[in-house]
Amino acid sequence: MTTVPAKMRQIAPLRTPTDLGADATRDIAAALTGLLADVFALYIKTKNFHWHMSGPHFRDYHLLLDDQGDQIFAMTDAIAERARKIGGTTLRSIGHIRRLQRLADNDAPYVTAADMLSELGEDNKQLTAFLRAAHGVCEDYNDVATTSLIEVWIDETERRTWFLYEATRSNV
Repeated sequence: MTTVPAKMRQIAPLRTPTDLGADATRDIAAALTGLLADVFALYIKTKNFHWHMSGPHFRDYHLLLDDQGDQIFAMTDAIAERARKIGGTTLRSIGHIRRLQRLADNDAPYVTAADMLSELGEDNKQLTAFLRAAHGVCEDYNDVATTSLIEVWIDETERRTWFLYEATRSNV
């Protein structure tokens, strides 16, 4: 096994060929990377609340958040791979997520079930707004593949928001 000094190693660029252009690659990859940070933050918060759920509706809420967590996590690979497909790069670490995330963490030692669901509902509403903004960036560059993916994620996020809202609505 031969070791080559670092100075002599050729560094392969991570630019995947695309017809979108350098500005589109930069802007779309940045929008997707910001989304990815928020999706990871929402995933961790959803799982946190899933693990720490308590109260009379424990089973229903525990299962709801488990399903939502799975759906949120499923977005992560598609977002990151889309950034790479267009020639960009994406998240590299937990620290990178922390620097970019716009959704707030919740490290409280105890949160009521109602507050958990309400907070997640608001976070999903915020994520919908972030998704719409990223969609606009992709539209500006005629990146129809990314816009179509984002449209599905908007629908899924609105559904999560709806379910969380209905679960917290009082019978008046």
